Amino acid sequence: MIDRITEFLRKYDLQDKTIIVGFSGGYDSMCLLDILSKVKQQPDFAEMTVIAAHYNHNWRGEESLREQEVCRLFAASKGFEFYTQNAPQNLKKTENDARIARYEFFEEAYEEFDADAVFTAHNKDDNAETVLYRIIKGTGIIGLKGISEKRKYFYRPLLKTKRSEIVEYCNKNNLSPNNDSSNSNTAYQRNYIRLNVIPALEKINENVKDALNTLSVNAVNDNEIIEEYLQTIRPRIFNGNKILSKEYKILSKPVKLRILYELMQVLTLDYDYKKISELYEFVENNIAQKNGSTKSLASAVWLYADDKTIEIIPSIDKKDESQTKECSITGEGEYKYGNKIFIIKPYVEDKLFVFPDATANFAYVDLSHVEFPLLLRTRHDGDKITPLGMKGSMKLKKYLNAKGVPRHNRNNIPLLCDDKEVLWVTGVGLSNNICVKVKPTHVIEMRQK
Repeated sequence: MIDRITEFLRKYDLQDKTIIVGFSGGYDSMCLLDILSKVKQQPDFAEMTVIAAHYNHNWRGEESLREQEVCRLFAASKGFEFYTQNAPQNLKKTENDARIARYEFFEEAYEEFDADAVFTAHNKDDNAETVLYRIIKGTGIIGLKGISEKRKYFYRPLLKTKRSEIVEYCNKNNLSPNNDSSNSNTAYQRNYIRLNVIPALEKINENVKDALNTLSVNAVNDNEIIEEYLQTIRPRIFNGNKILSKEYKILSKPVKLRILYELMQVLTLDYDYKKISELYEFVENNIAQKNGSTKSLASAVWLYADDKTIEIIPSIDKKDESQTKECSITGEGEYKYGNKIFIIKPYVEDKLFVFPDATANFAYVDLSHVEFPLLLRTRHDGDKITPLGMKGSMKLKKYLNAKGVPRHNRNNIPLLCDDKEVLWVTGVGLSNNICVKVKPTHVIEMRQK
């Protein structure tokens, strides 16, 4: 097993890197941490840094605290730094919520230590159970791939190792892993599969775990064929992590389902065919809407769809805390506003003068009838604007609806205001009160720092 881990580290060039190890203190992770302590004694791996990261789900009271202490002491005995965090009391006791919280913790540890990799101790039996779980849930080929050996900066060095080998290693090396009592609770679906379903299947095929792992390998190979096609269309469908609605609409249903599944992988959510089909119906019903709709995916996470984009968003109407609340604009010059720079400067005669699109982050304006100071801020209740080409004002909320601005973006749009009157909605449109009638007096612009 030590040779297997050594080869794995060399395969991914991790000999001298900083590695976070997800450490529950169970057989799998204790085995992995112990092996890494021995590998690190080899000259080629002396520069490797290992941090044991333990997430206490806080579900089993004193038992959880004892396990946390066992992990701390074991990490210390091997000379590894120990990093831990307790889950909040209100963490839902579901497998999915626990998994999301745990991976968020690993990502925090990755950032905290400027690490190069995160190791989790999933083994060959785990992969077989995952494939079977997904079959039961009605997965497609992508789900049958099982657990990936590498995804982003997450690595699974024990994925080709049987659980029986891990138990044997722990016994031979006198290790005393934690015995999580919840692992025998068959109310959790994966426990039920491991303790009841797989033993029943082994009566039909004693090598069922190997068969499921073979199915996983076949799915990986078949998926590579599909990937060759998807690589040719993905660049025009995705803009970062957003799906472009216009391009999505012209796809066939099977491709749409696959694209939505990929979107869910941004959150590492374990979505089955039924859930993806529900998202498909949601998107189909909202993709033509100017103002769009949202559908809950997990705690404080939503799927948003309108006629422009399909994307995953955080909790609705949550303000960006990095934004400056208010900034007084006293005249011409440059002003810092959160992570942006607001510029107001005199207009210089330009024969090539062309009005920018309303969605631009700069505008030609006539400020001859405006008195300073003005205020740069985000929206308030009661805000009004006089839309371009109109004489009367309207509520900003109604204006943003008409412009098709997604609800989850509205609280973070910088507004140039004169008291309660909004003069410019950055990247959306101008008030008629500062629009150019004859020629501009100023140019206003919002830039990223």
